Amino acid sequence: MPEFWVASGHHLTRLDKTGRMIVTDELILAWLARPEVLPPPEACAAERALHKRLMEHPRAKVSDMELIALQDADAQENWRFLMALRDRLIVAGTVEEGYARIVQDGVTIPVVFMSQLVQLILRNALDGCTDPQTLRAAECFFRPQRSHIQDDNLFLADEELVQLLEQEMHQSPLTAMLSGGIDGLDVLSDSNDWTYWSRSDAHTMVLNFGGDATARAGMAAAIGAFLKHMLGLDCTVTAQTSMENIDLRWFVGLDQAGTAIGNAVWRNQPLPATLVGLFRLDIADDVRVTPDLRGQPIWLFLGLGADGAVRIKPQNLLTGLPLAVPVLN
Repeated sequence: MPEFWVASGHHLTRLDKTGRMIVTDELILAWLARPEVLPPPEACAAERALHKRLMEHPRAKVSDMELIALQDADAQENWRFLMALRDRLIVAGTVEEGYARIVQDGVTIPVVFMSQLVQLILRNALDGCTDPQTLRAAECFFRPQRSHIQDDNLFLADEELVQLLEQEMHQSPLTAMLSGGIDGLDVLSDSNDWTYWSRSDAHTMVLNFGGDATARAGMAAAIGAFLKHMLGLDCTVTAQTSMENIDLRWFVGLDQAGTAIGNAVWRNQPLPATLVGLFRLDIADDVRVTPDLRGQPIWLFLGLGADGAVRIKPQNLLTGLPLAVPVLN
C-alpha cells in the first residue's frame, strides 16, 4: 500500500488488539524533537539538561521544580503542555483514548498538539485508504484551509502554505509571479491524483471542494472513518448539494461557522456565514441513538470563517451526536 503522512509518526506507534495506537518511546522522542520543544541555542542549562534526560528516558517523571527552573516563560509553558499530554496519553493507554478523554474533560491543549493527535488518529483510521480525495479532504481536520474562489468554485488550499506564498509575494513579487502563487498550485484531480502519495506531507495540493463532487465525497468518507474509528459507529455520510426540504431534528457544526449556520437554520434566521459543506449522517445501529431521534438523519454543517478560512473542529463530532450513551468509546 502507498504510504502517506509519514510526518504524523504513525510508523512509530504499535497497535493494540483493538487497532488503536499504543504510545511508544519512539513517538515521545519524535515529539521531543518538535521545534516547539527542541531547546534553541540560547536555552538555559536547565532546559538543555531536561531535554537531554528525556531523550535518554522518554517516560521519566518531570517535577514541577524542574519546570520552574526553566528561565524562559514560553519554554516553561511548552514543556508543561507537552508533559501533561504525554502523561495523559500514557495513563489512557492509547492515543485514541487519550484524545477522547482530553475532549471529554475539556482540557486545554495547544492547537499544534491537538492537530498532531488528530492527524495520528486519522492516519490510523484511514490506513489502507487508496483514495487521494478522501485523504486530501481529511487534511482539513488537522490543517486549517484558506478559501480561494475561481470560476465560481470554492477551492481549499493549505493555510500555512498560502501564508508562505503571500510572504514570498511580499518579499519577492517577481519570484512569486514566476511561480504562479496560489493559482500555480496543483488542484487534485483524476489526472494528477497519483502524485498525492509523494507529496502528502508537503500539503501542496488544492482541493476543488466546490466544483468536484469527488472532493465532497472524500470529506464524507473521512468523517465516516473518523466516527467509525473513534466511536465504533456504523454510519453512512453523504454530501448534499442543497438545504431544501431538510427536516432539521439534530445537527452538528463541523466548525465554528458551521455551528452558527446550524443555529440560524434551526431558528429560521438568515445565515450568518457562508455554507460550504452540508452532509447527512445516518447511523445504522438505532440502539446507539437516543430514542427520540432513531431513524432520523443528523445534519453536519461546514461554514467559512469571516477570515475566509475553514477550521474544522473534529471534537464536535465526538461530543455533539445524540448518542444514547454519551460516553466516548
